[in-house]
Amino acid sequence: MDNIILIFLCLAIGFGLQFLKSFPKNGYVALNHFVIYISLPALALYYIPKIEISSKLLFPIGVAWIGFGLSFLFFYSLGKWLGWSKKLMGCLIITGGLGNTSFVGFPVIEALYGQDGLQTAIIVDQPGSFVVLATLGIIVASVFSKGEVDSKLIIKKILFFPPFISFVVACLLNIFKLDFPEMMQSVFYKVGGTVSTIALVSVGLQLKIDKKSQHWNFLALGLFFKLMLTPLFFLILYKFIFKGEGLVVDVSIMESAMAPMITGAILASTYGLKPKLSSMMIGIGIPLSFLTLAFWYWILSLV
Repeated sequence: MDNIILIFLCLAIGFGLQFLKSFPKNGYVALNHFVIYISLPALALYYIPKIEISSKLLFPIGVAWIGFGLSFLFFYSLGKWLGWSKKLMGCLIITGGLGNTSFVGFPVIEALYGQDGLQTAIIVDQPGSFVVLATLGIIVASVFSKGEVDSKLIIKKILFFPPFISFVVACLLNIFKLDFPEMMQSVFYKVGGTVSTIALVSVGLQLKIDKKSQHWNFLALGLFFKLMLTPLFFLILYKFIFKGEGLVVDVSIMESAMAPMITGAILASTYGLKPKLSSMMIGIGIPLSFLTLAFWYWILSLV
């Protein structure tokens, strides 16, 4: 219960800081960079060397890759049929296909499933969400904004993306059955523990609702796809088709139900893919997701 309280408290603090004149308006940028460059790599270096490699890892890894493909098929097909602009399609593909598996996902999963659940969440996030963002996300953003792919940019983004670098190092340690000295493990654990608080304060700083926006219908469709259709798809696929059971499967489905990824929305906005809609997907999607996540947690307790 204390973790749930922490989630809403940090969101409230972040939201309140928006109205504090002495606090930088773009303060969330620094917080996001700290999480990406410091906290997330520390988590990967602490947890991944300890993970037991098995076929069950396919469930969490598949969430991001299959989910993004599903989003592309859904919004591209619907957009072609209804005559949407390429920028609108690109915005919804990215924000609907990438989940907030770390900034919101880590504290929620830790609150619901503990440290064991967090290990699975890291697998969803590291080789999943962030790698998809740095590859398929950039390809979609480039193609739907300019109609071309900058292959050099894609390779550079992948190779120099801090969480990806730490993920590769951690995977090598896992393969060779190695780990850091206990003192360093303790440091990584404590630094990685800053993800939840800092990330959620950052989320609160970015919560904005534009009542006069012309994108409400697209917003409703995008959030319905991300918060309801996507987890329903994975529930059917993992539980009923693949007959998956246990903590790994449940955490994977819950991660598929997370709100749109903040970094994904930033990517869409940077490439000019409906910036206002992408920010609304975050601003409304994150608080709304706490209600839908409670629903899916209840559903998983029944199946």
